[in-house]
Amino acid sequence: MDVRADTTRQLVRLRGRSYVAFVFSPVVPIVDWLGEIDATLARSPGYFVGKPIVLDLSAVDLSSAAIAHLLGSLGERNIRVLGIEGVEEERLAANMPPLLTGGRACVITRNEPAQKSEPEKPKPTSLLLETPVRSGQSIVFMEGDVTVLGSVGSGAEIVAGGSIHVYGTLRGRAMAGVNGNSNARIYCQRIEAELLAIDGYYQTAEEIDDSLRNRPAQAWLEGDTMKITPLN
Repeated sequence: MDVRADTTRQLVRLRGRSYVAFVFSPVVPIVDWLGEIDATLARSPGYFVGKPIVLDLSAVDLSSAAIAHLLGSLGERNIRVLGIEGVEEERLAANMPPLLTGGRACVITRNEPAQKSEPEKPKPTSLLLETPVRSGQSIVFMEGDVTVLGSVGSGAEIVAGGSIHVYGTLRGRAMAGVNGNSNARIYCQRIEAELLAIDGYYQTAEEIDDSLRNRPAQAWLEGDTMKITPLN
């Protein structure tokens, strides 16, 4: 008797996912640009360790050998690049990080019946957190402003497409306007921040004026310069 196993075909689901990463955009001369990286690491050693880094080469014209040398120089500083953009794929060797073109999270399915699409609900443009953000937590909200009714602990991180409002002590890192919004601002009732950044321009704890410590403060961009002043 011919006995056959009753097998059920399983659908293979392919998933896409996007992540927030630091984008490094080298400029010539590369030696001077690496010097700026060294200065940042001197102020905040290990800050980029374990962070996803994308290398944007659109502002420079580097050969394959020069790209390899740049990746090696970053590796010597414990900066690992997960992807490269702004360059022809032909210049990337097989042992280099892949060429990235960006994208959003998605789900790709095969051989599944079509479903009726529902009207897309409007996305919220602000995020309200009623509890403190504790050390080690990372809050990412790309669609707009983030408001924290409590404090942001040391080692915690807030990343927002718009402005950031902290109705407590800001001890961790706050990065506003990450989608290119240079009008974003950062407000807090007590500033003890490890890092403040708006649209890619930043100041570390060592660069923040001591006279602002433990006071209500706001940060904004004036051209390419970050300004930090007391709120009262």
